[in-house]
Amino acid sequence: MASREQRGSVRTAVVWDALESALAGGPREVVDLGGGTGGFAVRLAGSGHRVRVVDPSPDALASLARRAQEVGVEVSGLQGDVTDLVDVVGADSADVVLCHGVLEVVDPALALDRIGQVLRPGGLLSLVVGQRHAAVITRAMAGHFQQARALLDDRAPVDARTGRRFTAEEIDELLAAHGFGAASVHAVRVFADLVPAALIDQEPGAAAALVDLERAVARRPEYLPLATQLHIVAQRTP
Repeated sequence: MASREQRGSVRTAVVWDALESALAGGPREVVDLGGGTGGFAVRLAGSGHRVRVVDPSPDALASLARRAQEVGVEVSGLQGDVTDLVDVVGADSADVVLCHGVLEVVDPALALDRIGQVLRPGGLLSLVVGQRHAAVITRAMAGHFQQARALLDDRAPVDARTGRRFTAEEIDELLAAHGFGAASVHAVRVFADLVPAALIDQEPGAAAALVDLERAVARRPEYLPLATQLHIVAQRTP
């Protein structure tokens, strides 16, 4: 269990840093779109935020309920997806929407349109997406050269499991086109997916040192193309 928690901390520390900074200043109404079993939602609820998770999977929502109960917090689980998001949670009903790992497998334009309707003016979007340049490198290193070549210039999904990938420039364009501005971008998992898991699990202090390194490069633009994921905090324009 401890080793899984260490790896999870390495992969999410940069996202949590930015998210907690953005949410400082009091309880918020948070919608976690595709939040599944509550990896982010339960911790946010523990910090005093009012959190609703919207997910299409009844099994995931059941696990969310158990997880929230185990730690003694309240999180609302609502069955739904991008297409009926506004009906499920209501227009102008959220201060913050989390959309982590969702844009890859849905229509990005539709998702951002629905999120914009759910957010109150000035509300925040926390967006985590897979980053294309790193995906090209990963596929090439694994010997999947045709997949790497197909992904190089194509915005369409390469396969159903992993979905599409984005560059920072493409995300900027999408956000601007759907009424979001003032985005901050963070490189996520620049090194975490390259370091052997055994080293993180077995070497004393390795996980903490790797987290420090990830944090050190998260805001350096030259490292964005190397990041497995991008984390963007954007604001809905009034």
